[in-house]
Amino acid sequence: MPTEIGALTVLPARRENIELHTADGLTLVGEVALPLDRDPVATLLTLHPLPTHGGYMDSHVFRKAAWRLPALADLAVVRFNTRGTTSPRGTSDGAFDGGRAERHDVHALLEYGEFEELPRRWLLGWSFGTELTLMHGDDPSIEGAILLSPPLHRATDDDLDRWAAFGKPVRILVPEHDDFLQPAQARERFARIPQAELIDGPGMKHLWVGENAVRWVLTKIVEVVNPAALPLPTQWDGPVGEAAPEPAATTSASEPES
Repeated sequence: MPTEIGALTVLPARRENIELHTADGLTLVGEVALPLDRDPVATLLTLHPLPTHGGYMDSHVFRKAAWRLPALADLAVVRFNTRGTTSPRGTSDGAFDGGRAERHDVHALLEYGEFEELPRRWLLGWSFGTELTLMHGDDPSIEGAILLSPPLHRATDDDLDRWAAFGKPVRILVPEHDDFLQPAQARERFARIPQAELIDGPGMKHLWVGENAVRWVLTKIVEVVNPAALPLPTQWDGPVGEAAPEPAATTSASEPES
């Protein structure tokens, strides 16, 4: 009998612990999840929310992407802890630097994707991770970027202008009731990137809490990177695992992003 895919459902995949190595000598811990019995058709290189307010590689949208999308959409999902960040996978070397030294973390992620020859690589940032994407991620090796709940507290107009010149596609998912940057404000700020596509998350908030929000976000991601996999199934006919319950929130709704 098919199993309903829920918050703790872990679908089959090849999962491997990985290490990223930065130009300033740090080791960052992470994981890659790949389709179980075939090659991926595209790759998500993820950058997590603010670690000083609970963000890490297991922040729930990214954890569910890694649990579901290798099986449902033939994607590779790479997650890691930025410098000084801890998760059950372990603690990455170094200390949080507000997005400055994290440029080395972004470059290490990009280099990992290239070295492993992962196909059609997209940067996927959430909150603080969108800042890292905009500040440091405009690299010719990627197909483009997907931004979840961008606060635009660290990324500047100069960063946006650089992405405009870069020319690669940018899809931006902005919750209707975001705590930091709501759709009308986001449209004004991101107008500097002509190729940017901004989509409102109806009734949703910064943390994308709830299964309906998660399914909406994952669908909007897959629309970009592998639309042939849509619609994403909500049931799985085969073996599944179940994870331990996650914390009540993986990022504070009062995250100051400063």
